Amino acid sequence: MSISHAPPSSPERDISSKSGFESPASVDVVPLLPASSRRTRVPRWLRRTTGPVLLLVLWQLLSATGVLTADVLASPGRIAQVAGDLIADGSLPSAMGTSLQRVAAGLALGTVVGTGLALVSGLFRIGEDLVDAPVQMLRTVPFVGLIPLFIIWFGIGEAPKVAIITLGVTFPLYLNVYAGIRGVDAQLIEAGESLGLSRWGLVRHVVLPGALPGALTGLRYSLGIAWLALVFAEQVNADSGIGFLMVQARDFLRTDVIVVCLIVYAFLGLFADFVVRSLERLLLQWRPTFTGR
Repeated sequence: MSISHAPPSSPERDISSKSGFESPASVDVVPLLPASSRRTRVPRWLRRTTGPVLLLVLWQLLSATGVLTADVLASPGRIAQVAGDLIADGSLPSAMGTSLQRVAAGLALGTVVGTGLALVSGLFRIGEDLVDAPVQMLRTVPFVGLIPLFIIWFGIGEAPKVAIITLGVTFPLYLNVYAGIRGVDAQLIEAGESLGLSRWGLVRHVVLPGALPGALTGLRYSLGIAWLALVFAEQVNADSGIGFLMVQARDFLRTDVIVVCLIVYAFLGLFADFVVRSLERLLLQWRPTFTGR
């Protein structure tokens, strides 16, 4: 009598049959798509410019079809032509130079005053008791409402215009620098003291770097308010500057010149914000942050 033996089964086959999974050799491998067939990502600069371009196209269509008349709002083509004329006769570059000088002077003074007050109030308790309450009271007063007083105090020259910009810059910078100083983690202060740092060493190596993000944020806010204050300052007894061009255009109902001046204001503010953001990336390399997905 002959006994037939079944072929031995491998442990792998038994495990796969019991578990219900096939062996790796029998699994179908799906090839990945080649790199050439993957979706091409749109450059970010192109995505960011799509919105403004579509807005300009819509604006031009509304002007061409007569929905927007010239006395209400000039067309983009007309505005570009007027801007070229203002650049050619030198009136726009001269006005931009004058406005930039006023903003630079007001921004410099406001930065010194706002940062200095924030350091006194943020680093010292007695400074907070003496400085913070008056500053909080003054910042609630609209700086535009102080224009008549500035004209009485400083006359109708450049001083009241620079003073308005300085006042508008001071308070946002003060608030953000002060909040940045008081927002430093107390454990970092204790760690610095345990390492033997002096008071000045704590301020230099712990407090000021910790307050730097808030200070740069305040500088961005201050730049925006500086251009806003400039608009008001240059429409009061001004004989030069971008605001002066807007006042003249208002008297002659020139909406095209007004829009050109507004666009110049916008681009100057955008350029100033770009400079500050570049400064943030340079000075805050030690602080990794979320950049969106």
